[in-house]
Amino acid sequence: MAGTITHDRARATDGQRGGPLIVTEDPPLLDDLLRLCAAAGARPEVHHGVPERGGGWDAAPLVLVGDDAAPRVRGATRRRGVVLVGRDQDDPGVWRRAVEIGADHVLMLPDGEQWLVDRIADVAEGVGRPAFTVGVIGGRGGAGASTLACALAVTSARAGRRTMLVDADPLGGGLDVLLGGESADGLRWPAFAESRGRVGGGALEEALPQLHALRVLSWDRGDSITVPPQAMRAVLAAARRRGGVVVVDLPRRVDEGSAEALAQLDLGLLVVPAELRAVAAASRVASAVGMVLPDLRAVVGGPRGGATAGRTGGLPGAREGLVGLDAEEVARLLGLPLAGELPVESGLLTAQDDGRPPGGDARGPLARFCGAFWEHMPVEGGAS
Repeated sequence: MAGTITHDRARATDGQRGGPLIVTEDPPLLDDLLRLCAAAGARPEVHHGVPERGGGWDAAPLVLVGDDAAPRVRGATRRRGVVLVGRDQDDPGVWRRAVEIGADHVLMLPDGEQWLVDRIADVAEGVGRPAFTVGVIGGRGGAGASTLACALAVTSARAGRRTMLVDADPLGGGLDVLLGGESADGLRWPAFAESRGRVGGGALEEALPQLHALRVLSWDRGDSITVPPQAMRAVLAAARRRGGVVVVDLPRRVDEGSAEALAQLDLGLLVVPAELRAVAAASRVASAVGMVLPDLRAVVGGPRGGATAGRTGGLPGAREGLVGLDAEEVARLLGLPLAGELPVESGLLTAQDDGRPPGGDARGPLARFCGAFWEHMPVEGGAS
């Protein structure tokens, strides 16, 4: 592969972190490391030994030292993030050389390629605190889960947080439609259906439609109705690495793809109308979801459009009686903590026709409910 991959020795100057420093004189090894950097979306700096100028050894977020170069870097300043890369699985001396240069890891190619791609991508993206990830699930059809998911994402973005809304329900009609952006430019789920391994967080974010200050991964109008579990895992992992908030609208059934999504959630919200049949249906959903997601909470709404004043946990606000079951009783029957009582907001359909999303009215009851929810969650107040 010599001559087929280029690299840029210059440091990154566009606000992104620089790529790794590669130290080697072994051409085949260099070709492999350049290929792995390209796969991770990173631009490395290459030297035959410790850089004499520019502070590259100390400043690089990751240093990849070829086994051939270990003697040349033995006297370099000790630092974290040094990986000794070799090929000879049976060479016992590699561990001694790793200790001599202060390496954190010893990696043998080709077996360690995927680990190295992930590590390079992490440093290239400047991975910090992962996004706080909330999943919303309907206890029955028409419970309002998609509306709540959109409203949570819209209110999060309005607060200045980096926010991504992921539509994991292929039969839901598309959240881009609910947000009034079905014709917006950007990729939809079918473009990621073959994703395996690592998906770049920055590349994912830039490829998606931007609606109401948030990024949306939705469905197109095609026939595809499944997301392979590997693709769900890779895409959600990429979304979370960018930090901020990720909201996932989930189907009521638990299949391999939705199980992958549930495994990456910090919190799940089960939306349940306050009526007995809805509770009976929601109990089945809760049983299946609870096998994967430890923290599942109930959000209770009025039955068949019944109204509540809306409150979250112990938040202040007058409460009107639910038509049907009491919210605490619904949560008790489900065996779940009560996350809040979902308010009814009139005019949502009219607002959607006018291009205003759920939660778009900052003074409306739905936006106030979502704003109070985010105040009680461990998320930062601004963009990551």
